[in-house]
Amino acid sequence: MALLAVIALLSSAPKAQAAWDVVEAQRTVAYGLAAIVERQLQQVPASAVALDAIRGLADIDPQFAVVLQGGRVRLSNADRVVADYPAPAADDVESWARLVISAALDAGDLSPLVRDADSERLYRAVFEGALGTADLHSRYAGAAEARDNRASRNGFGGIGIRFELIEGDARIVDVVEDTPAARAGLQADDVIVLIDGKPVRGLERNEISARLRGAVASALIVTLRRGGKMVEAKVQRSLIVPKTVTQTLDGGIAIYRISSFNQRTASTLETKLRETRDRMGARLKGVVLDLRGNPGGLLDKAVAVADLFIADGTIISTQGRNPAADAVLTARPGDLAEDLPVVVLIDGRSASSAEILASALQDSGRAVLIGTNSYGKGTVQTVIRLPNDGEITLTWSRFHAPSGYALHGLGVFPALCTSPAQAASERGDLGRVARTLAVWRHVGLDDTALRARLRDLCPPARRTDAAEDLSLALRLLADPAAFTRVLAAEAVRAKE
Repeated sequence: MALLAVIALLSSAPKAQAAWDVVEAQRTVAYGLAAIVERQLQQVPASAVALDAIRGLADIDPQFAVVLQGGRVRLSNADRVVADYPAPAADDVESWARLVISAALDAGDLSPLVRDADSERLYRAVFEGALGTADLHSRYAGAAEARDNRASRNGFGGIGIRFELIEGDARIVDVVEDTPAARAGLQADDVIVLIDGKPVRGLERNEISARLRGAVASALIVTLRRGGKMVEAKVQRSLIVPKTVTQTLDGGIAIYRISSFNQRTASTLETKLRETRDRMGARLKGVVLDLRGNPGGLLDKAVAVADLFIADGTIISTQGRNPAADAVLTARPGDLAEDLPVVVLIDGRSASSAEILASALQDSGRAVLIGTNSYGKGTVQTVIRLPNDGEITLTWSRFHAPSGYALHGLGVFPALCTSPAQAASERGDLGRVARTLAVWRHVGLDDTALRARLRDLCPPARRTDAAEDLSLALRLLADPAAFTRVLAAEAVRAKE
């Protein structure tokens, strides 16, 4: 019956031939709009979401506008009414989705720009309109972009190299250890000439990447120029998950830079830390987790990293409008780092999952934070895969630190601030740190003025490569008494 209703509505008047499949578009738009209405953080009726979706057509042709008036939906082009529809019930998602497609077809009757738009252009206009501009973290990705997103999150069938286009040459700049490329003997500075016998010169970077990627266990032949010789290598693709954890040692301190959180972040860190402890024993005096510049990533992997250092208690909680968005994530018994002191480095670009890890370690009394106030991205996004193989990333809940405060728009406050904007006289005042954190952990989500003033106490700054921050961390870990004093100032009000 639903399909008959679609056909009836879309066939009621002659329409120009669209450059996309009408039934597939109806299915994709209906699925996407329903997901937005059911799951987004703020409750918005289907009517409002659909009207914004129709307004998104203006992204294709700015002459179009739509209004809801007197129970009628009017689509206009400049000063001309193009179509007039009866408004469905406010919560009737399916009917509103049909109206969106009908409006797109009617718009195409008048506008070549709309008529000639392909399906991806239509979906982007409609879904970006539906998602609006209030939430910067909700977005639509077309099928090709969504495939890349999924590969970034979950890994992909590849060979394990990084290359750059240098004067037209696809030159390898890095071969990741323990990958097919490394095992096949590929080297940095090799130039890729052919992939499966086809030249790559003249191709864009993404086109070359697409040729290198493929199904896991499939093989390809890469022809390389190495010095003055041509070298051919057969490489079998495997699951490639980008490396996110690097380790360095400074005396008895293990330093781990975590660039983001993907499927292997937690397991990689656990392996490296366990091997280091086994090798160094009592000579391992502390750990630095460097989260500067870390934009976040997979929530569950950030939680798993926190669980390596926290014996018990809450790591993070999430709260949303949809009951499925609510969760309290806790640590399991056992702490891989045992009683090792931990310092976490953060800056103004540490966001989302990085902030979850930092706040959990701070509130649990397990780490001293050094750096600047973090980004303040405290919302949770769920990824909705659409029938067209694209995806909507939708904000549906907020993060709350173990002590209860909402991270969004506030961020995490470091005990030792290195922000250039903070007065030198205020640095190292542990009483001030304790007082600030007491307010920080109780400020209301709606008290935007106070939240802004709190952020100004240690303004966010980009400190990714600031040697001062790491040096301060190493000095603090070398002085157990000083570390204990700072830790006490951070944790003194964490349980209130």
